[in-house]
Order: sequence, then structure tokens, then C-alpha cells
Amino acid sequence: MLFDDEGRRLLDQLFDKWSLLVLEALCARPRRFHELREHLPAVTPKSLTTCLRRLERNGLVERLVLSTDPLAVEYRITRLGRTLEEPLQAMLRWVVDHLDVVETARSHYDERRSPEERSTRTS
Repeated sequence: MLFDDEGRRLLDQLFDKWSLLVLEALCARPRRFHELREHLPAVTPKSLTTCLRRLERNGLVERLVLSTDPLAVEYRITRLGRTLEEPLQAMLRWVVDHLDVVETARSHYDERRSPEERSTRTS
């Protein structure tokens, strides 16, 4: 399967540092910004804002202004975003199920590298 520039850009955006985890949180239920921050404590406000705007622009998340006092904003998964739920859950489950095997593979790989190569370690 080949992707053009737009397809690769969308994949990059879906698989960036926070998008999958934000989508997973919103598939569970709508959340306000501070609830997403609590759910993902390592994300900075700026990174979360950027991620949410990108997901909204791609039609995966909608931003609703609630007419409460004071006004509040809630983020929800869209119908399009919901189509990602099953593959997203499968991918996250795969990570949980295989992380120990991946870490072992990384260790074996690192042990086979020369000291110079080890100093330029990849993530």
C-alpha cells in the first residue's frame, strides 16, 4: 500500500506522541481539557492543545463549547474518529502484551553494537 504526501502526513499525525492516547481517552467518554491533562499527566498544555486542534482539523474530534457558567469546552470523538477505536485498541493492547519482548530485543540489539554505535543510541 503506497501513500502520497497527504496520506503520510495523516499517518504522522495519527502516530505522533499523543494522538493515539488522546483518541483512546475520548473513545471512552467526552472530556474537558483538564480531564485530558489528568488522564495524560505527562502531556504539556501546549502539546495537548496542538494535538486536539490537529485531531479536530482531521475530523476525528469535535470541540463543543458548553453554555455553563463559566463557559466550558468539552472534546468528543466524532463518528469518523470512532472508526479508529477498534484498530486503536488492538494496537494499544499489542503494546501492553509485547512490551517485554520488545525491550528484550532492544537489549540484545544494543549488546551487539560497538561502543561507538551504543553512544548514538536510537529510541
